[in-house]
Amino acid sequence: MNKIIFTLSILFLSLSTFGQTNKEIAGVYIRKAEQNYSNLKLDDASKNFGRAAKLLDTITNANVARLGSLIHFKLNKFEEAKSYAKQYFLLVKNKKTESYTQLLDLYVTIEEELEKIALEKKKIEKIKLAKERETKRIDSLKTVWENKSNTLTLQFETVQVFNKQGVSVFEKEEFVGVMDDKGTVLVEADTYKSIKSFDGFILLLNQEENPTQIYCFDSKTKEGFLLPKLSEFNTLSTHYGKVMLPRGSGKIITYPNNSLKALVFDITTKEFDNSSYVNVIKDLRKTKKIDKYNKDGQVRINKVWYNFGGHIGGGIHPLYLPDYTLFGFLCGIDGKVLPASEFNNLGAFYNGKAHVANESDSFWVNQNGTKVDAATNEAGKYTGKSELVKLENGSYQIHQEIDGEKFIVLGDEKLETLEAFIRKNP
Repeated sequence: MNKIIFTLSILFLSLSTFGQTNKEIAGVYIRKAEQNYSNLKLDDASKNFGRAAKLLDTITNANVARLGSLIHFKLNKFEEAKSYAKQYFLLVKNKKTESYTQLLDLYVTIEEELEKIALEKKKIEKIKLAKERETKRIDSLKTVWENKSNTLTLQFETVQVFNKQGVSVFEKEEFVGVMDDKGTVLVEADTYKSIKSFDGFILLLNQEENPTQIYCFDSKTKEGFLLPKLSEFNTLSTHYGKVMLPRGSGKIITYPNNSLKALVFDITTKEFDNSSYVNVIKDLRKTKKIDKYNKDGQVRINKVWYNFGGHIGGGIHPLYLPDYTLFGFLCGIDGKVLPASEFNNLGAFYNGKAHVANESDSFWVNQNGTKVDAATNEAGKYTGKSELVKLENGSYQIHQEIDGEKFIVLGDEKLETLEAFIRKNP
C-alpha cells in the first residue's frame, strides 16, 4: 500500500513539474512576442505567440489575451483578434484602466472590420451566384443554338462553289446531287454518281464510266429532266459511252457503244438528233472534202470507207469503222481528219471551240483541230449573298448577311450567330 502511495506521489510531482515547465517556456515565448510586437516584427510576434498558445491549455492571463488580440489585429486576422479580445474581457479585473478602454475601442474596430468582410463576402458570393446563373443560361442557350445549328447543317462530303445562278453540286455518301444557294436540294443525291458540268448545264450520270442513265439540269431555269431511253437513239447501244461537257448551245454529245454515229441531244427540244445528213455529205463531196459517198451513209476518204457519224457542230463530223470503232473526225472547213488516237473524243462545237477529252489530258480546239485557249464557262461567277462554310467536322453551312447581320440559312429557315442568339435571349 505504501509502495502504491509513493508511486502516485512521484507521478503527481512529475506532472506538476512538467506543467510548470510548459508555463515557464510559454512565458519565454510571450516575452519574445511582446518584444517582436514592440519592434513591429509582426510575423515573428505571431510565431512566438502561437508557440506559447500551444504550450498553454488556456490563456488565464488578461495581458496575454490582450497581446494576442493586438498582434492578430495588426496582421488583419480579425476573427482571432476578436477571440483573444473576448478572452481578455473575461479575465480583466479592473475595467477602468486605459488598457481596457483601448482594447474596447479596438474591439469595436474589429467588429467593424469583420462586418466589412462579411459584406464583401456576401457581395462576392452574390457575384459568384450571378456568374453561375449566367453560365448556366449561356450553356443552356448554347445547347439550344447548337441543336438548331445542326438542323441547318449540310451533312455532305463535298460541295462545289455556286455558279452565277446560285446552283451547286454536292456529294453525299458516294452520290451527287444539286442544290441552290440556300441549301435547298434540287436533285436528290440518291441515284447519280458522277457529273459533267459546263455553261450552266449539269449532267448527272448514274455511273462515271459508260453510264446508262443521264439527268440534265438547267441552272438558269432550275429545272431538270431525264434523257430519253438510249434505245430511242440506237437499239444496239447499252450505254452512253464517253459523255462530253454540255455547252451553251444546248447540245449534249456522247459516244455510245455499238453505234456508228455520235449521240447528239438537244436540251431545248429534249430530243435526239436523228437528222438525215445526206445533204451535208453531198456538200462535202462537192467541196471535195470526201472522195465519194454511198446510199448507206458511208464516205470515202483517201480510198478508205467510213461510216459518217453525224454532226457535232462547227462542221465537225465523227467517222466510224464498220466495227463501231471511232476512227476520227472530219473537219468540213478544210477536209482535215483528226485521228481518234490524238483526239479521243470531241464535245459539242460552240462559240468557236470544242472540248477534247483524251484519257491522258484534255484541251480545246477550233474547227480544224488547232489547239486554242480554254473556253469561258458561261456558268459564271457567283455574286450572291450566300457564303459556303466548311466546318471543322467536315460538314457545311450556308451563311448569309441579312440587314447587316450574319445568319446560318437552310431553305426558308435561318439562325443568327451564337453571340447574337445569346444576346437576344436574356
